[in-house]
Amino acid sequence: MILTIDIGNTNTTVGAFDGNKIIFVSRLATDPRRMEDQYALELNSIFSLYHVSKSDFTGAIIGSVVPPLTPSITNAIKKLMGITPLIVGPGIKTGLNIRIDNPAQLGADLAAGAVAAATMYPLPCIVFDLGTATKASVIDSDGAMIGGVIAPGVRISLDALATRTAQLPQVDLEAPQKVIGTNTIDCMKSGAVFGTAAMIDGLCKRIEEQLGEKATVVATGGYLHEIAKHCKREIIQNDILVLQGLQIIYERNC
Repeated sequence: MILTIDIGNTNTTVGAFDGNKIIFVSRLATDPRRMEDQYALELNSIFSLYHVSKSDFTGAIIGSVVPPLTPSITNAIKKLMGITPLIVGPGIKTGLNIRIDNPAQLGADLAAGAVAAATMYPLPCIVFDLGTATKASVIDSDGAMIGGVIAPGVRISLDALATRTAQLPQVDLEAPQKVIGTNTIDCMKSGAVFGTAAMIDGLCKRIEEQLGEKATVVATGGYLHEIAKHCKREIIQNDILVLQGLQIIYERNC
């Protein structure tokens, strides 16, 4: 089996693959203050929870957008499993033609998501990652990653409303029954959920106008299910897209 770890700003997602088959997915809170032994213990607990042994793994790969945390989890894997994981970054073969101004600036999560989408879905393709930030990656009909969009994440936007205003409260991220809110909390929820969904619909239209053709739309990320179901556009929902991309990248390098 192959261990895949996606270190995000809010959550760290751990997955295990046997070939192309996903064995388990688990999520941890991302905390750069934790030491490598703590992460080793957490990984070991996850393996026990899903009834797999550390000896079942033959390799591991990490994609990280939190560089200070990467060495801790890398060393945790070495201590626990005796495996040196691959790290997605310069020198790693992705098989993806990255046609942006500075390919080295492309985040590991975006690279892995684009690799999975280009492998699994019809092209051209727009990939939305609905996490701490709302990100879109655009893959053209030749399978090249040509650019994207980054906007504040839906949770960040809600938190900013509560902390940067005197009278707006913290609210849960859920859709109200109607778009037109009749109280402050429903108005905030509507703006966050329906507003983000409308932004995604609008971005799809504008991106397709630039591409000059219709695109497949895929969405992933921690806020996938809260947002995607309210989009007017048909969207393929895949909450393990980044892990699948990491697994593909591992196979291409080993």
